[in-house]
Amino acid sequence: MRLANKVSIITGAGDGIGQAAAVMFAEEGSSVVIADISVEKANNTLSMIKAKNGKGMVVQVDVRKADSVEKMVKDVMSAYGKIDILVNNAAVFIEATVLTTPEDEWDRIMDINLKGIFLCSKFVIPVMIKAGKGSIVNIGSEAGITGFKNQTAYDASKGGVVNMTRAMALDFAEKNIRVNCICPGTTETPMVKQAIAVAPDPVQARRNFSSRPLLRLGRPEEIAAGILYIASDESEFATGAIIAIDGGKTAGGFNA
Repeated sequence: MRLANKVSIITGAGDGIGQAAAVMFAEEGSSVVIADISVEKANNTLSMIKAKNGKGMVVQVDVRKADSVEKMVKDVMSAYGKIDILVNNAAVFIEATVLTTPEDEWDRIMDINLKGIFLCSKFVIPVMIKAGKGSIVNIGSEAGITGFKNQTAYDASKGGVVNMTRAMALDFAEKNIRVNCICPGTTETPMVKQAIAVAPDPVQARRNFSSRPLLRLGRPEEIAAGILYIASDESEFATGAIIAIDGGKTAGGFNA
């Protein structure tokens, strides 16, 4: 029970890595706030948590909008009276170059992937300062560490997440608030499964997505385990850390 008596907000917890983290956090004793723009998906995650006798609540939130994020924080404080952990996981992805990225899609990627972290942190950190302690985990990407072809907006947003993490860690260390970043490799989430399914050659697509040198996709639970560790008090000496869980790709696995 590494998160006993903790209250955790996880954005984008309706499926994929966020869902896996929500279930794992609940198993470790946390009351989990499943924050997602889709109430249907969020309720599905809550059902999974309750099936294991875990505790949690659903909050609909649009991380792009300050009023929505502020309401989320107020609702959580009304329900629990504190926020110990914030996992900024909500994100979207498109494939496109500078030439082929529509301006509105650029704005959407930046608003969700980067501004969303800014807004959630902006409203949660004051709560943590009052409590004298807090842990924030930003979910970056291997694409925040190294560039990938044909995904300019996504790479740019995740690169921003990595450096925002470092800045936040420095800004709030004296307040006993730790800020770290987990950078997953390509993980078998619903989004990735769909991309493989619609590819002209799904077998080749899976091979192309698979991280080298381990030659496979990550599992959401593997990423969630890293999030759990860095969020918990077990990692109290870690802040500003950028941790890749990517099958070795950013270690040079492109050539493996």
